[in-house]
Amino acid sequence: MTTFPHIKPYRPGLSVHVFTVLAVVSLAAFGRVAAGPLDDLAQPHSGRSMRATSTFREGANGQYDPKADPKGDYDEKSNSDNFRVAPGQTHVLLDAKGPGVITHLWLTFLGPEPQAWAKNGSANHQEMLLRMYWDGSARPGVEAPVGDFFANCFGQRREVISLPVIVADGDSYNCFWPMPFRKSARIEIVNQSEKPISLLYYNIDWIKKDKLPKDTPYFYAQYRQEYPCQHGKDYVILDTKGKGHYVGTVLAVRTRSPSWFGEGDEKIYLDGEAKPSIWGTGTEDYFLSAWGLKTISTPYFGVPYFDQWGIVGGHTSAYRWHIQDPIVFNTGIKVTLEHFGWISPDENPNYQSTSWNEREDDYASVAFWYQTGTPTFTARAPDARERKLPSLGRVIAYARDFADARHHGAGEVTTQQLDLYDGPQLLYQPPRAEGAWLEIPFEVQRKEPLRLLLNLTCSYDFGKYQAFLNGVKLGAPMDLYSDKVIHREFHLLDFWPDPGRYTLRLECAGRNPLSSGDYLGIESVRLRERRPRVSEYGHDKNKDWRQAPILYQ
Repeated sequence: MTTFPHIKPYRPGLSVHVFTVLAVVSLAAFGRVAAGPLDDLAQPHSGRSMRATSTFREGANGQYDPKADPKGDYDEKSNSDNFRVAPGQTHVLLDAKGPGVITHLWLTFLGPEPQAWAKNGSANHQEMLLRMYWDGSARPGVEAPVGDFFANCFGQRREVISLPVIVADGDSYNCFWPMPFRKSARIEIVNQSEKPISLLYYNIDWIKKDKLPKDTPYFYAQYRQEYPCQHGKDYVILDTKGKGHYVGTVLAVRTRSPSWFGEGDEKIYLDGEAKPSIWGTGTEDYFLSAWGLKTISTPYFGVPYFDQWGIVGGHTSAYRWHIQDPIVFNTGIKVTLEHFGWISPDENPNYQSTSWNEREDDYASVAFWYQTGTPTFTARAPDARERKLPSLGRVIAYARDFADARHHGAGEVTTQQLDLYDGPQLLYQPPRAEGAWLEIPFEVQRKEPLRLLLNLTCSYDFGKYQAFLNGVKLGAPMDLYSDKVIHREFHLLDFWPDPGRYTLRLECAGRNPLSSGDYLGIESVRLRERRPRVSEYGHDKNKDWRQAPILYQ
């Protein structure tokens, strides 16, 4: 056993107790003893607990009346504890007089997909704007899309298990940030969708107080975005003057280039300094991960959504809560993030792949902080139409439009609606691997740098398929087996296609040993735009992609 000078080997029954005593003594030396999350429950609490809720209150005409008592009889209407919020309408969840402290917020609603209670679908949580106003202020102290506030970005519903935010099973939204107010608090949701918010349920718990200490800071959260990030400028998450402490970040990144986006450092400027005194080592490091990001959820940090590594059009969302390590500022704070990373050779002026290039990806964020005084951060959340990521598609050929016999080999072809896609996919069910093929034609209007990819479904009875473009083999066979039905993009080629007609052909190349079939599910063939600098540099413009197909990783 290796030992170190001045450190005795571990002795069961002794070291743990010694460590505990030393920890308490050390903390006592700083004038405090660590408090556990349950310690305050054994202490007296002041105030009176209150709740705002969506429970049904029946008025004299049988309709909802906010001033009526909750309905609690055997009539089924007693269970109608939800609201439908029409497009363009605002629903108030809480309108309370202070002083007080909001301690918990819970809400849920139907997802965007069509279902029995909403046959045409419902608003997406990225299209719902959450606003909170303190003490009658004209500007909201909290302004963020509902999803992003709860670390669920891109309109995707994902589970989050952390201390201040919990989204159980991706559809039960909980927030435990303490939110004090002196005169009043108003919480509202604005439906900026073209579809209704369906079956909105909520409970908001708060404690009414006699008074709050004069130096009590207010809670703030603000969304902002850059599609794409501004060239030559670090991405700004928060910039405000005042006294307070920074407590959290939610970040969403949609990549516009191949390779890894997250080499950029966090740079935090405190109290008006010209150079940041807090300077990190990389984006994944700031989010307390290492060597990239992957899906995870922990009390203090997590990555709720990560679809595919290093592709053009990949999505990553992450949260970082500064609960044990709040960033304290006295006169102001500016929180920024560099948008640097790896890049493909055709986006580098010297046709090189290096780790340090300014990238032009799409960023969106929510900053969480407490401060006294009035924040000076000028960012505001744009309308839902502007929050939606712009399409990268130059050409989209939907497979469902080519279901006739001349576009496939032996076997049955049907269209099938899955929750994975906005429209139906094409399902090809060949009787055997031999002679199984499918073709999707498309047309290119002008010569420009594009990426060819397929939107495919993976399932337990799907086969392996080899892709060809106008007879040219692209990469290795794609294994479409998965024990669960999932969607995946398969990226095939970076090229400058000449104007004209093309045919993407998929030929069955066998199956995974675990698969029970040779089926194929395809939603579309897509040509995705590349960043303008690829055209500017033009490294591959005159190369013949047929001779040496390239896919930049």
